[in-house]
Amino acid sequence: MKALFDTNVLVAAFSSEGLCSKLLSRANSSDFQLYLSPFILGELSRNLKKKVDLSNREIQEVILLLKEISITVDPLKFGIKVTGACRDKDDDNIIASALAANVDYLVTGDNDLLVLGKYKGIKVITPRDFELLFSKT
Repeated sequence: MKALFDTNVLVAAFSSEGLCSKLLSRANSSDFQLYLSPFILGELSRNLKKKVDLSNREIQEVILLLKEISITVDPLKFGIKVTGACRDKDDDNIIASALAANVDYLVTGDNDLLVLGKYKGIKVITPRDFELLFSKT
């Protein structure tokens, strides 16, 4: 199974010990293959600085950890650009990243993405619904 985590899932994983950090542990244990993109990593860096108040060194450690447990894909290298799919234009970058990675699931807490439900075969689901997939196996 292949999944891409939206930035908000990653911020939650690193700001509190909860469901999102559990999902990140699942990725680390190879329960599924996690995909990210340069856009997501950049947005994560900015949000960890602004919302979680991590130091630059701590942010670098987070990014290194994520790069070790995930595959980074750049939609621009695949010629994939999405426009107008989401109400928030930044979310089009998330969709493009999911398409470039050819994931099964886009995991997000963002209602602007969740409203899509599915996009070109990619299921857009909450972290809770993604966790439930593991109780079915």
